[in-house]
Amino acid sequence: MYKQLAAIVGKPYVHQADEVLTTYECDFFMLMKAKPDWVVIPASTEEVANVVRLCIKHQVPFVARGSGTGLSGGVLAVKGGVIISLVRMNRILEINTNTRTATVETGVINGWINREARPFNLFYAPDPSSQSACTLGGNIAENAGGIHCIKYGVTADHILALEVVTPEGDVIWLDQSGEINWLGLFIGSEGTFGIATQAVIQLLPIPQKTKVFLAAFSALTDATNLVQEIMASGLNPAALEFMDDFTVKAVNAAFDVGFPESAQAVLLIELDGTDVEVAITEQRLVKLLNRHQVCELRTAEDEAERHRLWQARKGAVASYGRILPSYYLHDCVIPRGQLTTILQAIQAIGKKYNVLIGNVFHAGDGNLHPHILFDPAEEGTYERVLQAGEEILKACLAVGGVLSGEHGIGMEKSEFMPLQFTPSELAVMQRLKPVFDPKRLANPEKIFPMSKGCGETRIKMPHPLIQKEAMWI
Repeated sequence: MYKQLAAIVGKPYVHQADEVLTTYECDFFMLMKAKPDWVVIPASTEEVANVVRLCIKHQVPFVARGSGTGLSGGVLAVKGGVIISLVRMNRILEINTNTRTATVETGVINGWINREARPFNLFYAPDPSSQSACTLGGNIAENAGGIHCIKYGVTADHILALEVVTPEGDVIWLDQSGEINWLGLFIGSEGTFGIATQAVIQLLPIPQKTKVFLAAFSALTDATNLVQEIMASGLNPAALEFMDDFTVKAVNAAFDVGFPESAQAVLLIELDGTDVEVAITEQRLVKLLNRHQVCELRTAEDEAERHRLWQARKGAVASYGRILPSYYLHDCVIPRGQLTTILQAIQAIGKKYNVLIGNVFHAGDGNLHPHILFDPAEEGTYERVLQAGEEILKACLAVGGVLSGEHGIGMEKSEFMPLQFTPSELAVMQRLKPVFDPKRLANPEKIFPMSKGCGETRIKMPHPLIQKEAMWI
C-alpha cells in the first residue's frame, strides 16, 4: 500500500519507518500507546479524500491527527492502519472583515488565527491552553473550550461551516441549515464521523477594554464561595480561573510571576467590554471581593501584564514538569456548588495513593483539571495513578458531574462511559456510528468501551496499554 499512498501525497509525505511511527504512537495522554502502520501528510482535501478511498478499498482503518496535543488518547491507531496528519493543510485562506469570518484549513494552529485577525481588530474566541500548538481540526474533534469559554463559548459556538471528507471518501460541506444540525452533530465526534479539512469560523471584535484581577485567598472555601457568588450575580466575566497553592508555587518557580505563595488558592478574573461596561462590572466585582477574605488583590490593565498572567496560567502544566516528568489529567465537570467538596476529595485521594495532584481549572463553568503527577520509572506508579484517577472521576460523577468538558472521551475515558450513561443511552449513541461510517474504519474503538468491566481493564493493562489487533498489508 506504500506505493499507492505515495502516488497520492508524494513519497516524502508517506512514512513507515519504525522510528517515525513511534512519534505518532500517542498524543499528550501518554499512558496508552499504539503505532500506526503508515503516516501520510496530505496537502489538500482532494488528497485526504483519495487516501480515505484507498483505505476503504483495502479495509484499512484511518485516523486523522493534528498536532497531537489531545489529552484523551483520541488519535491512537488502535487497530494500526493509516494516520492522516493534516499539519501541511495550515493556511488561512481568507479573512472577511465585512462578515467577520475566516476560512481556514483545519491544520492551522489555533493561535495563528488571532495573529492574522488582530490587525483587523478581530479575534477567534476559543483559546485552549495549548493554543500556540493545537490545530483547529483537533479543537473541532473535541469541541475544545479554553480560558474564555465561560463568556464566549466553546468551538461549536464559533464554527459556521465545515468541509468534511466522509468515512466513505465523499467531500461535503456541513452548515447550520436544514432540519437536522449535522454541523453540531459532527463537532465533538472525535474524528469518528469523518475528517474536517476546511472551516468557516466566526470572528469577534476585540473588546475596547480588558482588565484582569488576581485575587489570592488564605482559605480554599473563600475562593470557591466567591466563584459561586460571581456566577450567581450575573457578572459574566470573560474568564474565571482557579489555581491551588501547589500550582501557584510551581508556576512561580518556572516563570517568576510573583504569585502570592502564602495563598491556598488564587483566582484570575478577567472583565472585558466597553470602558463603561468594565467600569460598572468592576465596581460590582470589588463589592463581592470585599465580602470574602481576599488576602491580596492585584490588577493588570495593560496588555503586557495581562499577557504575562495568562501565559503563566497556560504554562501551569509545563511548570509541573519541573517537579515530576509526567502527569495524568482529567477534565470532568461538576456543579459549581460542589467545588469545595470535590477539591477536598481530590486532596484526600492524593494522600491515599501517595501522589502529587495540582489543580488549575476553569472555575467559572466547573470544568476541573486535576493533574496527577508521577515518575514513569517508579515501580507501581501506573497502578496508583490510574486508581487515583478513577476515584476522582467517580467522586465527580457522584455529585452530578460529567466525564469530560473539553478534552473528549477518546480511549482514556471510554471504559467509564457506563458510569455516566445507561445501557440504552449508550446503545442509541453507538447506533449513530454506522450511519456515518458503515465500514467502521474512521478512528475506530474510540468513545465507547472496548470490553466489559468499567475501569478494571485499564488498570490491568500493561504499559503500553493498547496493543494493535492486526497488521495491514
